[in-house]
Amino acid sequence: MTDTNLVTLTNPGSTAAEAYRTLRTNIEFSGVDEQLRTLLVTSPDPVDDKSTTVANLAIAMADGDHPVILVDADLRRPMQHTLFNLSNEQGFTNFFKNDAAFNDPPLQTVPHTSLRVLTSGPLPPIPGQLLASKKMAEVLARLTDMSEIVIFDAPPIITVNDASLLASLVDGVLLVVRAGSTKRDYVKAAKDRLEKVNARLVGAVLTNARVDKALRYT
Repeated sequence: MTDTNLVTLTNPGSTAAEAYRTLRTNIEFSGVDEQLRTLLVTSPDPVDDKSTTVANLAIAMADGDHPVILVDADLRRPMQHTLFNLSNEQGFTNFFKNDAAFNDPPLQTVPHTSLRVLTSGPLPPIPGQLLASKKMAEVLARLTDMSEIVIFDAPPIITVNDASLLASLVDGVLLVVRAGSTKRDYVKAAKDRLEKVNARLVGAVLTNARVDKALRYT
């Protein structure tokens, strides 16, 4: 049973699900001149709904039979296997351990969608060593060949260096900012860190924001 917070699956007609579809459209238009094949989603600081936001966006991206791969690259606090109720015995980290996983990736399907999830797999003692390895570029190319877009769920960018390492390799980065929680200084620090690694920031998504009832169209 999937998490009830995955509104794009459990309640696709809701206002929240529609907001994710709007986010999908905005991201697609941000890549008009240069198509986004790989997207990293991170946050300035630890926020509870970052991984939920990534999961809902991935489902929205997969709408219409578009092949999408969601990778749980948060190798410290992985959440995607919990959200989708999937096994985490094998996953992203197995790519770096053996050729079998590389040749036949342990992707798991999400029913009634064209989304496939690559959970984190066994957690390494030092995640940065995997993400900074030469193998990472090969893994990225392999996953890109298998889908229209690969979405990475990454740790907070100013807390650990993992997201910065990945941000320098992908086509675009989306920042999750939580209303009433994320400090403005943290957002600026995240933006500065992305600029230092020459990452392309495609935008930010604001979560936990109050919905103005006057804007509802029902």
